[in-house]
Amino acid sequence: MLMSSVCVTLVPMKTAHKPSITLWAYIALSLAWGSSFLFIKVGLDGLSPNQVVLGRIVLGGLTLAAIMVVTKRRWPRDLRLWGHLTVVGLLYCVIPFTLYAWAEQFISSGLASIYNATTPIMTLLLTPLVLSSQRLGRFQVVGLLIGIVGVTVLVAPWQFIGNPQGGLAANLACLAAPICYGFAGLYMRRFVTGLPYDTVTIAAVQLATASAVVLLLSPFTAMTPVTLSPVIVLCMVALGAIGTGLAYTWNTRIIREWGPARASTVTYLTPVIGVFLGVLLLGETLHWYEPLGGVIIVLGILASQRTPKVS
Repeated sequence: MLMSSVCVTLVPMKTAHKPSITLWAYIALSLAWGSSFLFIKVGLDGLSPNQVVLGRIVLGGLTLAAIMVVTKRRWPRDLRLWGHLTVVGLLYCVIPFTLYAWAEQFISSGLASIYNATTPIMTLLLTPLVLSSQRLGRFQVVGLLIGIVGVTVLVAPWQFIGNPQGGLAANLACLAAPICYGFAGLYMRRFVTGLPYDTVTIAAVQLATASAVVLLLSPFTAMTPVTLSPVIVLCMVALGAIGTGLAYTWNTRIIREWGPARASTVTYLTPVIGVFLGVLLLGETLHWYEPLGGVIIVLGILASQRTPKVS
């Protein structure tokens, strides 16, 4: 998954990294997040959706905990921060990961990855509701309306006429997941931004709380029989350790070196990679309205990022 960027204030690095390293981090992040939907799909061959989520979050949490130990970072002692990041862990990890894993039982991994690209649009939609002091400008309103058109095309409501069971719930689940991401990002902006912790520390606490939640729930949600194969194990390790753990460290480097605006362009690449891998490796079918809806959504995002000219 999408996952969206962690919204914290980052302290500028005193020593600049080579641009080539940042470029490789950008490519790695695109591949990690774009391939996450493929890994979920493969994991579902032997695991239940809740087991996929459990493995993903716990492996990601262990990876970031190891990074905390190796880099000698200190765990925060602020109980309010842990409380806020418990909310974020639910909204950024537990709920959307579960929605995507459940939905991919019924729809393609490529389509799920396209839905993930709606995160900026959902964030824009929620901004006035969560941050009452901020109002949308005219370009943002235009971008939001274009994005809504793109989402409508992506859902393709005409395909459910006379077939109400044809995956409508799965499409709505994939639409709800980016809403969770958008709300979580705004929540972090309101309650976590500006605190003296870097992204790795914030992400480690976030995944630690999310791991605690899924482990507590696992006796009730993840006790069904499993069928493991080397491919499934490798996909789960990649999904958890790389796509949910290491990806945060790459995202940190990109934001610091390129800035948040340029770093956010990874959102445009992940659905391309997700669709490509789904078609190439899983033989998934791509319907005409899926890429069209994705393109319209991207146009809406680009329109919303324009700023009025000052005369």
